[in-house]
Amino acid sequence: MRFTKMHGIGNDYVYVDCVRQKPPSDPAVLAIAVSDRHFGIGSDGLILICPSERADARMRMFNADGSESEMCGNGLRCVAKFVHDHGIATKAKLAIETGRGVLTVALEVQNGKAVRVRVNMGEPIIESAKIPTTLPGDPPVNAKLVADGVAFGATCVSMGNPHAVVYVGDEYFQTKSRDPVAQLGPQIENHEAFPRRINAHFVKVHSPNEVTMRTWERGSGITLACGTGACAVCVAGVLTGKTARKLLAHLPGGDLELEWSEADNCVYMTGPATEVFTGEWPTA
Repeated sequence: MRFTKMHGIGNDYVYVDCVRQKPPSDPAVLAIAVSDRHFGIGSDGLILICPSERADARMRMFNADGSESEMCGNGLRCVAKFVHDHGIATKAKLAIETGRGVLTVALEVQNGKAVRVRVNMGEPIIESAKIPTTLPGDPPVNAKLVADGVAFGATCVSMGNPHAVVYVGDEYFQTKSRDPVAQLGPQIENHEAFPRRINAHFVKVHSPNEVTMRTWERGSGITLACGTGACAVCVAGVLTGKTARKLLAHLPGGDLELEWSEADNCVYMTGPATEVFTGEWPTA
């Protein structure tokens, strides 16, 4: 099976072209195998690029634990780059079918290769039942959430997959010894308030237009970036009054530009997409 390793600001996945080759028989098992950073290729998960009757391609995304997720913003940018650069659809604007519907992307192309991608991530989902969460509020803004004895004000948003945003201090970004994200991330992910688990984001505000964030990703643990999470942070910042509708987010793997547009209520995400290498994975 031919594969391509790609990443969006460090959020890395193994990509399989299922347009030109047979899809894997058990992608959940394959995701676990290829994601292993010691005995596999090493990644945050597996993404299948499939044919679509509704768009230029369809994206299926599996976490490192084999669970299938609805969406991945960084992964979507890489899918768009792959579709363009590998000749599936060589257009500057693409439509990609995802677990939350068909999303449109605009490519910045240099020397025939896509280097940056702007994605219309769609409208945020802020009704508690649809996120889903049992925390109070529609939307849940600064709702009390206790994890491992630590109380947070959590603001919850879905971008097709669920996110909890909490605002924290410097200690969450200075991790020379004990790492609070590693300690509290799994507690939040599996909290009883989130029936489908959740992605947890720890955010420090620098100004109304700039934040730094770290992520504990549902099914994958600490990742260098989370595109849908950065979009959720942009929305949460507006809901809490902490940040503006246009936001620069610094993630461990790099920066993303976000905008929650007043014109159409959609969230737009802009960032790079990088191809690392290709290879062959043995199949039975």
